[in-house]
Amino acid sequence: MKVHTMMMDLEAKRKNRKERVIFFIKLLIFLALLYFNHIQEPDLYVKYPTLDKLTNALALFLSANLLISLGWLIIISWYIRKNQLKTNVKDNFVLGINRIASVLNTVFFIVAIMLFFDIHPKQFLTSISIVAAAIALLFRDYITNMINGLIIMFSDQLSLGDHIVIGEHSGKIQDITLVNVVMLNDDDDVILIPNSSIFTSLIVNQSKQNIKKVTVEFELDHKHLLTLDVLEQRLQNVLSPYNNAITPGTFLLRTLEIKKDMARFKVQLLLSMQDKKTERAIRRMLYTEILAISKE
Repeated sequence: MKVHTMMMDLEAKRKNRKERVIFFIKLLIFLALLYFNHIQEPDLYVKYPTLDKLTNALALFLSANLLISLGWLIIISWYIRKNQLKTNVKDNFVLGINRIASVLNTVFFIVAIMLFFDIHPKQFLTSISIVAAAIALLFRDYITNMINGLIIMFSDQLSLGDHIVIGEHSGKIQDITLVNVVMLNDDDDVILIPNSSIFTSLIVNQSKQNIKKVTVEFELDHKHLLTLDVLEQRLQNVLSPYNNAITPGTFLLRTLEIKKDMARFKVQLLLSMQDKKTERAIRRMLYTEILAISKE
């Protein structure tokens, strides 16, 4: 665990160094552009108008990018210092700020391209207002996903690392993008859930509850003449090898529903500590014993 943490810290430091180097390279290019524009001959841009457009567009994008990066750095540093977090922390707020910075950089990149091709942004937006409305209708699901993604990032309802259940899928949240929530299930399958589905589906956030709770539901036919006490004792006995992993006094057998030919039950217990391997073993032993009872 310590080795993994050290590797994560080293990776974060390398990433921070790389970001700082890229920031200073962009700053040097921007200063070089300003210096070039200041010392260049007036007739140079007349002779080479494309060069004038290129330097202006590049200067606009770099100036905006540097301001966005500086603002990002100040906000993230303030947030980390305020909450006493590590510099390599993965947090919803940090994730949201990163996404907003990416969107702003994309917007200014498009504006810089318009400037290069002599397209005034205001005139461009006015001239394609009808087309823009059509595009908005076509991409409304994507726009809705983006807005929902930002809402998720800046809320504390779902966070990176949370284990959630949505519909028939369950797993751990690996990433939250402007399009979907990336989830990794127990079989190591990557599941992509659109952000709009997050707001229209019933979600159980097990990480906000007691993450050490193990729940198993099952049904038994009435032909199995077992009293509740006998059934509970059999299920408890089969878990005796894991008594040290189960919090004493937390094993509970509940009757959920009684029908004409069957009854539905739920077994609940709490683990002493969170351990997925132990949880899977306990579930398997319970299911094995339930199958054995159903065949008697």
